[in-house]
Amino acid sequence: MKLDFILKLHTWRLFVWLQLLLLVCPGDGQAGEENSRYLIGLGSYDITGPAADANMMGYANMEQIASGVHFRLRARTFIVAEPQGNRIVFVNLDACMASQIVTIKVLERLKARYGNLYTENNVAISGIHSHSGPGGYLQYIVYIVTSLGFVRQSFDALVDGIEQSIIQAHENLRPGSIFVNKGELLDGGVNRSPSAYLNNPSAERNKYKYNVDKEMTLLKFVDDDWGPVGSFNWFATHGTSMGRTNSLISGDNKGAAARFMEDWFSQKSTETRASNASKSRKLPRRISNIIPVYKKHHELLELAASFQSSSGKVATRLLSVARRVRSALRLADKPSFVSAFCQTNCGDVSPNVLGAFCTDTGLPCDFNQSTCNGKNELCYGRGPGYPDEFESTRIIGERQFKKAVELFNSATEQLKGKIDYRHAYLNFSNLEVTISKQGGGTGVVKTCPAAMGFAFAAGTTDGPGAFDFKQGDDREMHFGEWYATYLKLLVRNKRSAINQNPFCLILEK
Repeated sequence: MKLDFILKLHTWRLFVWLQLLLLVCPGDGQAGEENSRYLIGLGSYDITGPAADANMMGYANMEQIASGVHFRLRARTFIVAEPQGNRIVFVNLDACMASQIVTIKVLERLKARYGNLYTENNVAISGIHSHSGPGGYLQYIVYIVTSLGFVRQSFDALVDGIEQSIIQAHENLRPGSIFVNKGELLDGGVNRSPSAYLNNPSAERNKYKYNVDKEMTLLKFVDDDWGPVGSFNWFATHGTSMGRTNSLISGDNKGAAARFMEDWFSQKSTETRASNASKSRKLPRRISNIIPVYKKHHELLELAASFQSSSGKVATRLLSVARRVRSALRLADKPSFVSAFCQTNCGDVSPNVLGAFCTDTGLPCDFNQSTCNGKNELCYGRGPGYPDEFESTRIIGERQFKKAVELFNSATEQLKGKIDYRHAYLNFSNLEVTISKQGGGTGVVKTCPAAMGFAFAAGTTDGPGAFDFKQGDDREMHFGEWYATYLKLLVRNKRSAINQNPFCLILEK
């Protein structure tokens, strides 16, 4: 059974939160101390967790048990602060989603270390929605039923990694600038429920160019001294390139994209340093320009003492002690480049861009209910590397990576303005909503406690459900009645029946 955890609402809240944190106005595209109004810091830390005997989070498949590692998972963090004002923290996890209990524990540790500097008001934690990471780290039963309860190893790995990535970012805070860029990525995701989308009014659909959001937004972080030190981007596509039978821990396509970009920048920096070293041998330079001012005198002495003299040899610029001291200082101080590929409004956006096909016949699935001869269990989406899910993961990751590099290299609009943030708790089960009525006028309705219907139990083309449930089905079914009678999970009440009509409910709060 596929658990698509109402990610639209959660990630949209994070996106709105991010938009509020900086007031954007055009800049001249030039980084430098005279333009810097922010302190920026980035950090990254391992959160892989148990690599064996742990149920994975996302597909709600009890048989999907970890048995190894495709590639390791990380928490990536940026902090932006005004020197004498507000600051914000954003953490991106190579995990299915954030967790309230994980966030609470992280905030407790931050309070013990930093006081009230970092709180629930200015710390946001998000997940890339990979379906191939260890589960059992959430506190609500629906999310941990397939992991057979709470998994301490998963929980500890996340809490420790998030805390350490924030500490790194805090300690790396230095004057810098932020640039923003946007662009369309057309082949990174498709709508996996196109028939459902067509049920939206045409006036609503006409507002948008596509039936999914294809825009990528990127932030480029530039240190005043070191130059670019990181980038975070947001693009909507599910972390389901790796299928529901995969047993290797993986950051899926977004985790892969992050690794591609970090490796790309590392290689680029290495080539630049090699090129500069070659050029420097040809250029005369004064000693005063070679050795920068260094405040920690004792550390400079210790570092200089660690180099052996070049007695009996010509003291060239390449072999000189001064040059080696200078290079070691710079390389030791420079923070590692951090690149995060964050999730946004990915609700029904699938990376399986070839479409959904029946595993028995190879024909396309039923358009309206994603079934094969009436059965949903045989309908699966195909990624661009089909039948190799590892190749599909690489391709979708590479497509996001290439678009991010394009936006990164062409980013010229500088963010300026005051830093601010908003945080609130809302009870979504008891909200009054004003709606428009057919024929004119408005009315007020109320939301109700959450419920899961028959269509939910059918899953999606990325991860089909079981027991003959079908997507979009609002009829009573024989299995649903049996389920309610013998498992006693269908607890109906008048309010839910009215609010959820015409959908048949399989599980209510």
